[in-house]
Amino acid sequence: MAFDDANLVANAGLLLVSTMSQSLGLEKLIEEKVSLTGRVGGANPRRKLLTLIHAMTAGANHIDHTDMLRSGSTEEVLGHVVMAPSTIGTFLRSFTFGHIRQLDSAVDTALCRAWAMGAGPGDAQLVIDIDSTICEVHGTKKQGANFGYTKCRCYHPLLAVRADTGEVLHVRLRQGSANTARGVGQFISETVAKVRRAGAKGEIVVRFDSGYWSWDTIALLEKLNVRYSMAIRAGTKGIREVIEAIDEYVWSEIPYTPDGCAQVAETTYKSHRLVVRRTRLIGKQAELWPSWRYFGFLTDLGGTTIEADQFQRNRAVIELSIRDLKDSALEHLPSGNFSANGAWLASGVLAHNLLRWCALLGQITKPGTLTVSQTIRTKFISIAARLVNASGRVVLRGPKRWPWAQQFLSALSNLRTIQPATG
Repeated sequence: MAFDDANLVANAGLLLVSTMSQSLGLEKLIEEKVSLTGRVGGANPRRKLLTLIHAMTAGANHIDHTDMLRSGSTEEVLGHVVMAPSTIGTFLRSFTFGHIRQLDSAVDTALCRAWAMGAGPGDAQLVIDIDSTICEVHGTKKQGANFGYTKCRCYHPLLAVRADTGEVLHVRLRQGSANTARGVGQFISETVAKVRRAGAKGEIVVRFDSGYWSWDTIALLEKLNVRYSMAIRAGTKGIREVIEAIDEYVWSEIPYTPDGCAQVAETTYKSHRLVVRRTRLIGKQAELWPSWRYFGFLTDLGGTTIEADQFQRNRAVIELSIRDLKDSALEHLPSGNFSANGAWLASGVLAHNLLRWCALLGQITKPGTLTVSQTIRTKFISIAARLVNASGRVVLRGPKRWPWAQQFLSALSNLRTIQPATG
């Protein structure tokens, strides 16, 4: 076997991503928003960030992986100069917290433009799930990495995810020692402001698990005119007493596992609607879990008790986006510099969203359908192709009998017809 074909492109599907990037005006946007003048390695941020972002859409989770964009004729597909991994590493270390906020601003504007093109919720309800995750690291030289509640050395980023598409709307890298709810108030305010700027005109609902339960948070949400569904700690004394006072006839059966039983009921706690779900095992294994276990949440949403419970349980979809990020950007935070890792994470979020915008606006997936990054990469990005000159016209020739060839061509045509966004 010989690696000597200069015209091959290993990830020819990046043509979809580069087309989407051009429609969003990413290169000019980064040039306008991100300025690292005077910082060592800070020159030409647009080329370096696009190199990193496009590599991440192809599955890169280490800085060295950006080198795959320099092979064969890949650079011709991307439409911009591809920078070397060593250059990317130096560039990331040039970031400070202020520069990360500049990059965040570029990501926000890209979101506004994508939603204006048709990817946004418009007047429909927008459901946002907020959660944090643990990113374990090894060694003692990672700035900000500390021992958290999992007893491992880690970072503890906070994320806000759009429930129906899996887009990451906001992210903030935090130290490993940060408690779950640290900084969540400001994070919520920033997230709500972002989605409203981006064009979310309908009702906004935010869902949380019990780690974020706080009366201050509920007060903030009410002030922002945002609906909520917030899990609570059912074992807390006052809440436990309220739950124990629920009459037995109020409980309603809901579907559960064949060897288990689940019921829901509702009451009020300090004038707020409290929905409670209780579960236990039945049958042969009942002795392992004979007593009821209680799970509750506060909400200001309408609907029946069963509908409210199902809505809260659907919060689990955020784990799909977290898993996607951990398969790419969050699999490895590469630098010992905390701000460099923050810039890496923000770039990973933009790459994560780019795949979803390509899938939605290219009509690969239907509106409201969750997109799994690995599926998009396998079918539409990781395509081997050869760049050839056919009678003066440059053409990418992919493999014969590629199962998703027609979908790819249709998506490319759809993306090319989108009017470039501004603003």
